[in-house]
Amino acid sequence: MVEPIPPITLPPSKHPEQEAVWLEQKLQRWLDEEFLPEPANQKIAERAAQIFKRHRMEDENDLGSLVIAIIAEMQAFDFSDSFYGEFAIANAVSDLLMDSLGIDRCCGQ
Repeated sequence: MVEPIPPITLPPSKHPEQEAVWLEQKLQRWLDEEFLPEPANQKIAERAAQIFKRHRMEDENDLGSLVIAIIAEMQAFDFSDSFYGEFAIANAVSDLLMDSLGIDRCCGQ
């Protein structure tokens, strides 16, 4: 029998503004390194960080719920000047957060 993947819970946020700044910087760096540095990357990172901050301020600690919120709210973002879409951004945010928690994301672990 296959075991379900347990949810990943972030620690409660004491400083959501600082978390958002950190996320925005990390996400923009990831976007710039993944393909090409482009002006849209800053706007994408800024918008994803705003969504993240608002949900953290509302005491959302479940990583899965945060990812779904980013996907849903980034659907309204204009990605026409970018290589990315809402799913790539939400997955990158998830990876960055798991890395910051020391969670190995290799091989389904």
